[in-house]
Amino acid sequence: MSEAQTPITVDIWSDIACPWCYIGKRKFERGLAAFRAAHPDAPEVAVEYRSFELSPETPEDYRGGTAEFLAQHKGVPLEQAQQMLDSVTAIAAGVDLDYHFESVVHVKTVRAHQALHHAKANGLQLELKERLLRAYFVEGRDLADSGVLAALSAEVGLDADEARRALDEQRHLADVQSDIAQAREYGINGVPFFVLDGRFGVSGAQEPTAFTEVLEHVLSQRAVVA
Repeated sequence: MSEAQTPITVDIWSDIACPWCYIGKRKFERGLAAFRAAHPDAPEVAVEYRSFELSPETPEDYRGGTAEFLAQHKGVPLEQAQQMLDSVTAIAAGVDLDYHFESVVHVKTVRAHQALHHAKANGLQLELKERLLRAYFVEGRDLADSGVLAALSAEVGLDADEARRALDEQRHLADVQSDIAQAREYGINGVPFFVLDGRFGVSGAQEPTAFTEVLEHVLSQRAVVA
């Protein structure tokens, strides 16, 4: 298969606890849909999510409110932290996401990332990524709890018992650590971060048109090489 026909890879470094990552996911999906509509004969676009911890120092047993955590993490008054969250909630609504920060349980996300790698190994990573983000930002679920993660995994078609065993055995911890190490090598210090075709980087929750344009750039660069 020539390069022109091999799938365009999109690696997305993202954290479950990152509100901009869910917003960025929606904007990327809209940009990708526009690209596919404009270029129906373009190669497949293969999306894969990579692990990133925005707050790796969070203790394993931490369970806290988002406003309180943000105020402490950013060193700002609680009222200012709440205003920041209100602003993000309004932006999320613009891409049809209904955030409920008052219900969010802030946790260490390393276990959720392991669940995503288990889903990836079984061909259901994209489905579980969406389910976990909704569970976190909309439903206020505890995503550091292995039982909760196993139940959510089952909702997208995975075996709950096997998902639980994978988490209890930390079967995919090395995969999570590898993603984080690769992010460090790339100089990624914030998410979401998108790497297209292993060559082109896009930082942040850009507008859909930005993603459409970079996908078109990848396509044009392949045409030049071909």
